[in-house]
Amino acid sequence: MGAGALAVRQSKSAVRLKEDMKKIAALPLTKQRDSTCPKVFGVSLLELQRQGLSKNGIPIVVCNIVEYLTQHGMSQEGLFRVNGSMKMVEQLRLQYERGEEVELVKDGDVYSAASLLKLFLRELPDGIITSALHPRFIQLYQDTRNDMQKENNLKELLKELPDAHYCLLKYLCRFLTRVAEHHVENRMNLCNLATVFGPNCFQ
Repeated sequence: MGAGALAVRQSKSAVRLKEDMKKIAALPLTKQRDSTCPKVFGVSLLELQRQGLSKNGIPIVVCNIVEYLTQHGMSQEGLFRVNGSMKMVEQLRLQYERGEEVELVKDGDVYSAASLLKLFLRELPDGIITSALHPRFIQLYQDTRNDMQKENNLKELLKELPDAHYCLLKYLCRFLTRVAEHHVENRMNLCNLATVFGPNCFQ
């Protein structure tokens, strides 16, 4: 190998090494930036409260989506059954994770917002209905006693949920009741909504 070719190769190696060093030097800064933004998805409801990411006990992301869907999605056929664009859902998720102000009217659409809500619920570490209470809810469902007694037992069992979980479940049920009131247009009656949300509430 000639001296000229060797010099060129060494020069390219030096440039590559310099670029690699730049990337390595930038890594800690990137990690540091990520750590300054609190996570929104996949963290407990208590952690969201602790980080100031809840309003009146309800995660802000849930409030945003529910308010948007109440105004723009109630008459959309297949609401919560039709999936939104995966690309848009991920984009909206990243905006919330980065702490950006999300305007769903501009940045999203009804089906993507509905999919984002389901994703948030699905990623709660212990679900809305905590795993510790799962067996008792199933047992109550299988109970053959009269409906009045079952309803009273259900009310008592719901009181055993942690406050943050109870608040979110109550908020969600009120919203889904309003969705069901528009079932003629959106084709989502209580039975259809229960089928969609059951797996998201009972992980």
